[in-house]
Parts: sequence; structure tokens; C-alpha cells
Amino acid sequence: MRVGVPKEVKNAEHRVGLTPGSVYELIARGHEVIVETNAGIGIGAADEDYRAQGASVVDSPAQVFAEADMVVKVKEPQAAERAMLSEGQILFTYLHLAPDPEQTKDLIASGATCIAYETVTDDDGDLPLLAPMSKVAGRMAIQAGAHSLEAPQGGAGLLLGGVPGVPSAKVVVIGGGVVGENAVEMALGLGAQVSVVDRQIEVLDQLAARFGAALQTVYSTSFALNELVLDADLVIGAVLVKGDRTPRLVTAEMVAAMRPGSVLVDVAIDQGGCMETSRPTTHSDPTYVVDGVVHYCVANMPGAVPRTSTYALNNSTLPFTLALADKGAKQALSDDAHLRNGLNVCGGEVTELAVARVLGLNYVDPLRAVEQL
Repeated sequence: MRVGVPKEVKNAEHRVGLTPGSVYELIARGHEVIVETNAGIGIGAADEDYRAQGASVVDSPAQVFAEADMVVKVKEPQAAERAMLSEGQILFTYLHLAPDPEQTKDLIASGATCIAYETVTDDDGDLPLLAPMSKVAGRMAIQAGAHSLEAPQGGAGLLLGGVPGVPSAKVVVIGGGVVGENAVEMALGLGAQVSVVDRQIEVLDQLAARFGAALQTVYSTSFALNELVLDADLVIGAVLVKGDRTPRLVTAEMVAAMRPGSVLVDVAIDQGGCMETSRPTTHSDPTYVVDGVVHYCVANMPGAVPRTSTYALNNSTLPFTLALADKGAKQALSDDAHLRNGLNVCGGEVTELAVARVLGLNYVDPLRAVEQL
């Protein structure tokens, strides 16, 4: 199979779909790899590093899309990239379709086989290809929040961990999954007062067992969430519903009642955001203010640390990339139900139930769609 790696074009996105080491693994199995020039520059991988592993380096994304049987990316394809997809071509990347009807429409029209990292599952029902970036985003959320609390950024002028004799900041983490757990770890490590809210008692039990009395665990109700958010200096939105649009848990009224200079970091923005006042921002313009509250809603947070993020991501995606290349889409998706759960659009049909429901589109069972490949 010929595998293509275009240079990412989303704002300030410096990750790349395949590392040189991953290219080596594909070449060793008899596959071809074509890489757009400078695609790996953000992770310190020059064109020569890819050539050394057997890849061909080409000058344009058009050549990558025209020649590749499978395109491996990081972020969802932008409009210009979607226009270059072809029928039957495999696209393997993050998609986040539920809040993005335009992208979904274009992928349906392309006829491509579109597999989303974020809905691939494992035996425990977890999302193994989302987890590496969730770990990065959870940790970065605290860094971003701490920076946004500084007065020059519009924040209240608080040091997250305080100093002896001065209280530390109050941090509320909404959601105790991978993002939430990593945010809690960072916030506690910096000396903040941290509460985590979740509706699953077993998740709260696990977090309490790991972090002990330093962490306040709270069962999620509207009343509890309202009280905690209004008293918080920094709120981290770490909510995830597989494939679906994120519920809006922090209302505009709650934001209006928060202390001026407080900060919201909505890590869930890729799936639409869990705060009513959230809208996507970029690394070049990461924050805005609503009712005196600073909002940080960058939709590709891990893109700011591309070396860490790309290698962490490839550690998880490579086995699936190899399976798709070795077997082809039809056989690989037929053989592996977990990979098949990642199939979001196939042959002009939506194959992720949550996406079809949210966007009001026809749904086709992924196994049935795969049989038609």
C-alpha cells in the first residue's frame, strides 16, 4: 500500500501523522510512504530523516493526496484537503465530526473511508488513540490556565500555587477521565486547591485512591457544579462523550456570576465544548473574555508541544496503521471491531451513530458499510 503523510495546515499545528520510525516500520513490511516536504519539521524531523527510512518526499499536498491509498494525518482535514480526497481512499486521523457539519458533508461527498482516532476502542471500552493526546491536553490545560490567571493575560493576578501565607488558587476539574486525571495531577503538583466533579462513583473512587485527601471529589449534580464553578478561580472542562457533541454543563448565567478574572479552559472544545460561552480559538489568538471571565478554547492544544504529542500519538496509532496497510481497509475493519468503531464515514454514509444523530443524517451500521468496500 502507498501511505501518504501531508504537512498539517491547521493554525499552529506542528504535529505530523507519522514519525520517521513509523515510516521505517511501514517500509520494512513492503509498503511505500510519501511525505510532503517539511511535514516533520515541527518535531525536528527533516526531509532527509524520512528519506533515510525509505520514504519519498514530494513537494505538494496535492501529490500526496493524489498518489496515496491511505492518508495518515493528525488533525481533521481542512476544506482544501477534503477537496483532494478520493473515493475509496483511506483517511486515518482525528475527525471530531459531531460539531462539524461542513466537514461531515465533505467527507460523505468524497466517498473516502474515514477512520477517526477518537472513536477507536479497546477491550475495556476506553479510547486508546485519544488517550495520549488527552494526557497532553490535561496537563497543558493547567499550564494554560495558570498563565491566563496572570494579570497581563486578563486574569485575576493569581499564582496558581500561592506562596506561604497567601492562599493558592481554587481549581475545579469537570470530568474525571484521562484529561481530568492529568489536569488534577498537574494542579495538585503546583499546589492548587483542587476539586474534581464526575457522575461516575467508580471514577471518583479511583481518583480519591490515587490522590488522597489532597483532592476533593464531588458527585456531579447541577447544584454542586454551580456552587463549585462560582467559587473557582480556574475551571477545566474535561468532559467527553464518545463520538457525540459535548453537553453544555457550564451555562452563560454561571459564567456571568463568576468572579472577574476567573479562567475557563475548555478542553472539550474539539467536540463542541462543555461551556455555553465557549467557541474555538487558536494558538495565535488563544483567549477571549466574556463577562470578565477569560476563556481559553484552543481546539488543538497538543499541537503546541508537537514533539511530545507526535511520538506519544504514534506509539498508539502505529499498530492500527500497520494493520490497515497490511490488510487493506475492508479486511482490517472486518477483523477488528475496535478499529471498526473508529469508522465514521464510509462510501458516502455516516457509520458513527452519535454523529448521525447529532447532525440529523442517515446512519449505516459500520459492518454493513465495510462489506460494500
